[in-house]
Amino acid sequence: MDINLAILPGDGIGPEVVHAGMLVLEAVSAKYGHTLNTEENHIGGIAIDKTGTALPDETLKTCRDADAVLLGAVGGPKWDDPTAPVRPEQGLLGIRKSLELYANLRPIRSLPGSLEISPIRPERIAGVDLVVVRELTGGIYFGEPRHRQVVNNEVWAVDSMVYSASEIRRVAQLGFKLAQKRRKKLTSIDKANVLECSRLWREVVSDVASDYPDVKFEHNLVDAAAMYLISRPSTYDVILTGNMFGDILTDEASMLAGSMGLLPSASIGQIKNRLGFPLGLYEPIHGSAPDIAGRDIANPVGTILSIGMLFRNSLGLEEEAKDIENAVESTLASGARTADLNIGANEVLSTTEFTRVVIKFLTSV
Repeated sequence: MDINLAILPGDGIGPEVVHAGMLVLEAVSAKYGHTLNTEENHIGGIAIDKTGTALPDETLKTCRDADAVLLGAVGGPKWDDPTAPVRPEQGLLGIRKSLELYANLRPIRSLPGSLEISPIRPERIAGVDLVVVRELTGGIYFGEPRHRQVVNNEVWAVDSMVYSASEIRRVAQLGFKLAQKRRKKLTSIDKANVLECSRLWREVVSDVASDYPDVKFEHNLVDAAAMYLISRPSTYDVILTGNMFGDILTDEASMLAGSMGLLPSASIGQIKNRLGFPLGLYEPIHGSAPDIAGRDIANPVGTILSIGMLFRNSLGLEEEAKDIENAVESTLASGARTADLNIGANEVLSTTEFTRVVIKFLTSV
């Protein structure tokens, strides 16, 4: 198969983890006889430096023409001025909106051979296997009005949480379909006791649930869910929630696995690629980590597992996806650790060294 990918390394450790991911991509493509065609472009801070905008038109065109997009990370101290008219995050929000990527899938698993990585007691996280479906193009990150103004000599700031019933319905349908393929349980998370948006969310999700009678369905308030993710995480299967709540809860849930560096994500929508699969954007959930950029110590697992999701969701290649996931699991079970996972490890591996171990397991079966 010819595979056409848009590569957006971005900022900070983005280029390092994307380079590691590309080595894995090349290895799995060679193993299965695929032809890999890539085009690299800028997004985020580096795009601002080179073009004056966080999402150049050329980058967007490359992404639209590709089968899938691999992204590293955006942002860093250089562009951290909150009053700046152009910020790296605008590139990330812009590409989600432009490619209509309305759902972000973030799987979280505890791996039997590496439970000690998590700061949470092993008996609490044993058997954790959940996926968060986060609505990605609505909510408070995109709502209008948003502004600052001075009223009676006092500075006021306004951000608006806005959702339409159709936005909620489409992501809920995706969540329930995913639950049907898993353990047939979905938990919708909101703040319906306070927020009008959440009351609409609850009404629409409850209505969609009636179309999926085989899926066990429940509501959680977001504050209770934050507690349950630590106290009883294995009871969750598919978690469905809005943009901001999903952003916050998945960072918390990363501790179930042990590090943000371990978690992949897939952002998908209604646009199909030339193969008839969803055009998706794949990235680790971590940020640009500028404090460790350029030191070859970043954890590449989130990026590598994101490539597994890319093979599954945008290329329809399940065997390749499984091979990547099994290679990562075998690598961690062997005791290989990057600096962020250094809990009783005999040897801490660099990004490059860790990636070599993954490729060794990948190509040995």
